[in-house]
Amino acid sequence: MPGNPHTVRSFDHDINRLNQTIAHMGGLAETQLVSALQAMEQGDTDLAARVIGADGQVDGDEDSINEQVVRLLALRQPVADDLRLIMSSLKVASALERIADHATSTAHRVEVLRQSPHIPAIRSVLRLGWLVRDLLKESLDAFLAQDTDRAHKVRDSDREVDDLYSSLFRELLTYMMEDPRNITPCTHLMFIAKNLERVGDHATNLAEITCFIVTGQQVTGQRPKADQSSSMSL
Repeated sequence: MPGNPHTVRSFDHDINRLNQTIAHMGGLAETQLVSALQAMEQGDTDLAARVIGADGQVDGDEDSINEQVVRLLALRQPVADDLRLIMSSLKVASALERIADHATSTAHRVEVLRQSPHIPAIRSVLRLGWLVRDLLKESLDAFLAQDTDRAHKVRDSDREVDDLYSSLFRELLTYMMEDPRNITPCTHLMFIAKNLERVGDHATNLAEITCFIVTGQQVTGQRPKADQSSSMSL
């Protein structure tokens, strides 16, 4: 950024602060997701309640990012890659907020699942959960490092999430048809699986944002997708 050394240092400080806030928000969202999965796995309603109660922390970081972006645009007049980074931070914050919301939604269903008949398919739901958690971590690391190679690997993994989600959807339908008592827990597991599939989508969005910031070009071409037999809206 052109200008005197003091101005450049001040701008760099502001950019670093923005990145630190994004990193903090990403860490919170990832922790929320991990805790929600652990609560579901263990039937831990206390942990689920903590996930629900911590949602406001993520919202606070989103507000801070929005304020920092407005300030940077108003005072610094950034251009080129700096402008792409600053503007894209709004999309990143929105994606992370949605991820935390999906984790909270999952945590809300732990109590019902704990009181319901055990459904073996919960293992498949958890497998999907840990997969998208890994994708989220990779996409955050790629963003913070501005690493397009890692970002493309995340994008290429979207098919794996879709494949597992499609298989899981059919598995849950089978359990529901076998025994009416399975309908309630399987319905909740379907909603959780959809939450997790959307987390995977947001992680892929983050990866595409990273590529745009670094290259200045939108990622083109369709993402790798599985069959759409499980595309029923939930």
